Formats: sequence, structure tokens, C-alpha cells
Amino acid sequence: MDSLKPEPILALGDLTLAFGGVRALNSVGFEVAPNTITTVIGPNGAGKTSLFNTISGFYTPQSGSIHFEGQDITRVAPPERARLGLARSFQNIALFRGMTVLDNIKLGRHAHLRTNVLDALFYMGRARREELELRREVEERIIDLLEIDHIRHHPVSALPYGLQKRVEMARALAIQPKVLMLDEPVAGMNREETEDMARFILDVREEWGITVLMVEHDMGMVMDLSDHVVVLNFGQVIASGTASEVQTNPEVIRAYLGSGDISDLRKKLRHEAVAGV
Repeated sequence: MDSLKPEPILALGDLTLAFGGVRALNSVGFEVAPNTITTVIGPNGAGKTSLFNTISGFYTPQSGSIHFEGQDITRVAPPERARLGLARSFQNIALFRGMTVLDNIKLGRHAHLRTNVLDALFYMGRARREELELRREVEERIIDLLEIDHIRHHPVSALPYGLQKRVEMARALAIQPKVLMLDEPVAGMNREETEDMARFILDVREEWGITVLMVEHDMGMVMDLSDHVVVLNFGQVIASGTASEVQTNPEVIRAYLGSGDISDLRKKLRHEAVAGV
């Protein structure tokens, strides 16, 4: 059976990241299979954002490796990782608030543009072709998928929080990613907005074939969407498996609740699903 297992699109090997004497990541390793949704969960301070910043190249680990489609990208700069097909959103929205929705999304393609200064200056040849191709993809695919056609010309600063999160996801999709990294995509959203975002994430995986790696606290959404769940605590992987396997793991229950009682964890998950937290 192992011979039929697809090669991972992303593989982390023993990543260690320290700030002074504090280890944010301690020998973290796991694989992400292509065309799946993998979710990293864990209590606050577990190292989830540090992990995302290391994968996307904002932090350089002291040891360990990151392989993307078999290529070692551990020391590759963030813009080159984007060109290879690794895109991400941020826990705190990082849009250009004075620009329109459309212009923010188009900025996502910057990593792939091949236009030189002369082409861009006179808006001829390659520059014009690239602009038309970009507009077609953004307007016919990304905006349509995320249902934001009605706000395409609005300034981002005028949008409610939930729509800003959609725009940030749209900008990441404009990079044409093979792996889309989403850092708490439904944080701060109400239940209706969360259900919409969950639907968009499934569509990205099922219709576009994009692999999704996300960090998320909404446990109901994690259990519903994830093919694979990785649990971090104090910078270490303490569990990895399907959603059902992880939620019955005593180490996970202790990390979240300080006890080994699975009924407590199930109550917590049901409460979060109902309350929309």
C-alpha cells in the first residue's frame, strides 16, 4: 500500500526554531499530502504561527528542513517560495486598506510577472498581455468563486471584517498557489460568515485542486473539513491523524483541558460549534 501513497507536496523535517533561550518549535515534522486539507491546531502559544512563518520563509529555523514538491526550500527567500506555488493569508489582515478590492487581489500576481521596466512604462506587448490575462483570471475565476463581484471597486477600508478576510484569500489565490496556507481564516467571524468561508475552502480544494494547510481554532470547522490534523503543544507535535483519531487522543485532551476525560473535550467541541467561537 505504501508504494501507492502519493509523494507529499510539503514535508517538514525536525524543524527547530528558537528565540533566545525559548524554543518556539522543537523538532516539528509532518507531511502534507497533495489535494488535501491539513489543519494545525493547538492551545494558544503552541507555536502555530511560528510554524507558518517558518514554512513561508519569514523565520529561518536553526535546524531541520522544508521540502516543497521534493525541493529543499529551507533557505529559499519568501518571494521565491511564492513563485514556486506557496501562498498564505495572515491571522491579522494584511491588505492595503487605501486600495480597491481589485487592486489588492491583482497585487498577489506580482511574484509571477515577467514584464520589464520598458514594457510597463509604455504598456505594450508583454505588459499588456499579462495585464489582460491577470484581469481574466481575477474577474472570471477568483472574484466569482469568493462571491465578491459587488465590492470589486470598493476600497478595502470600507469593508466589514468578514469581506476583508475573503479579499485576503483572493489575493493569495491570485498567486496561483499549489499550497494555500490559511492562518485562522474564520477568526472573528460569525456563524454565517464561517460557513461561507468553509464552503470556499472546500471549493478551492475540490474544484481547483489546491492543497490547503491551515491553522484554525474553530474546532467544529476543523473536524468537518480536515483530512488530516496535526496538534502542536509547546512547539512539539503531540498528535497527528484524522479528526476522529485526534479528538480521542489523551495527549490532545490534556493539552486543551488539563484532564484526560474525552467527554469534556466533546462538550467543548459541541459548545464551540453551537456558539460559533
